[in-house]
Amino acid sequence: MRLWLGGYTADMDGDGAGIGVLLAGDADTPSAGGPLSFAGTAVAVDSPSWLAQHPTLDVVYAALEGAGGVRAFTRTGPATLAPIGAVQPAGEVTCHVVASPDGRWLTATGYGDGTVTRYRLDDDGVPGDPVFGTAAVDPYADSPAARLPDDLGVSAAQSAEIAAASADLAAAAAALRDAVGEEFAHLLPERPTLPDGIESAVTFTDPEPIAAARTSHAHQARHVSGGLVATTDLGFDLVRFWRDGQLQQEVVLPFGTGPRHTVWHPSGHLYVVTEYSCEVYVLAPDATGRWRIVSAAPVSPEASVRADFPGELSASADAGLLYAGVRGINAIATLRVLGDGSRVESIATVESHVDWPRHHVLVSDTLLIAGQRSNEVVSLAVDERTGIPGRRRYSTPAPTPSVLLPIFD
Repeated sequence: MRLWLGGYTADMDGDGAGIGVLLAGDADTPSAGGPLSFAGTAVAVDSPSWLAQHPTLDVVYAALEGAGGVRAFTRTGPATLAPIGAVQPAGEVTCHVVASPDGRWLTATGYGDGTVTRYRLDDDGVPGDPVFGTAAVDPYADSPAARLPDDLGVSAAQSAEIAAASADLAAAAAALRDAVGEEFAHLLPERPTLPDGIESAVTFTDPEPIAAARTSHAHQARHVSGGLVATTDLGFDLVRFWRDGQLQQEVVLPFGTGPRHTVWHPSGHLYVVTEYSCEVYVLAPDATGRWRIVSAAPVSPEASVRADFPGELSASADAGLLYAGVRGINAIATLRVLGDGSRVESIATVESHVDWPRHHVLVSDTLLIAGQRSNEVVSLAVDERTGIPGRRRYSTPAPTPSVLLPIFD
C-alpha cells in the first residue's frame, strides 16, 4: 500500500523535501506487511509535520510547523499532490490538523503559543479564513503545587487536606533547602506524601522553577461524540472541549502531566497520553454531561518520568488495546482496555527499532513506526492472538519522518 509521509525539511533542520510517499509492500494492495521503501516526494512544502485526510475528498491537509500555518493539497495521481488554496495562518509551531467527520471544518493546534484555530472548508475542501479560539489560561498560575483539579474525583475534604499538606511541606522543604545550602539541597524531598485513598497518579512538583516557564502548548484536536472537539494543552495540563468553535469545558489534569495525544473509544471514554508524567488518563462525561477524570495508569513500567516521553497513542481495530510510542526508551507500549472502558493497564513494552518513535499507525497485522531521529520507517508484526507488536518485518530510510497517513484508494 501507499502512505503519505510527513516530516521536517531544511527550515526546521530536517532532511525532507515535502510530503513524501512510502510504499509498504505492493502499492495497490491494502496490506502493509510487505517490504518498505521511500518512493520520493509527492509535493514540495516546508515541514509538513502532521497530515490529515478529508473524509470524502482526495484532499490532504498539512500542518506547516515552521511556517505556523496549514495548507490543503489535492491528489493529482497515484503518488502526487498539488496545493489548492493559499497557506492559511494558524498558531505558532502548528503541530496538528484534523478535518471534521462531515468534511465542513478543519481544526489546527499550535504548540508554540497554544492557539486553537478553526477553518470552514468549501466544497473543494479548501480552508477559508482562520477563526482563533479562546486562549487557554494556566489553572495552576497562582500556586501550582497547592491546587487539585476539580475534575479529579476526590472529595472536598481530601482536596483541602492535600492542598494544606502540599503548602506546609513545600514551605518546610524550601526553608530546609535554604538552611543547608546548595551543596545539600538536592537531598531534601520536593513533593508531599499523598493521603490514604488518593491515586498515585496525582503528582506534585516544586512549582517555583516550573510555573515561571509554563507556556500554553496546544498539541492535538480530536472529534468525539455529540459534535464535540477535544484539544490537549500540553503546557497548561488541560483537555479542552469545544462545540462549533466555542469553548464548553476544561478538564484540568494534575500539575506537570503534559497531555499530548488522545484516542476516542467506542465506549464513550477519551484516553489521553501524557508526555511529561508517562501516563494514560481516562476521561468520560458524567450524568450531567460534564467531563471528568475517571482513572489513570502508567503507560509502561519501563518508562521513567523526565527521561522518557510518550508521543502518539492509537487503538487496535477492535478497540481492546492501546499502543503508545515512548521516545527515550524508544519503545511501543501496549495497554489493555478494561471492563466498560473506564480503566486501562499496561501489558507489554517492546522495542520500536527506531530512534525517537514520533508516530505510528496500525494497518491490519502491521504496525508502521516513524523514527524521527533515525531517519527511517520500520514495520513490526502484530501477534494475531495477543495483539502485541513484536518481530521487526522491514525497515527503510526516510527523511526525518514525523507522521504516516495511509492512502486507501
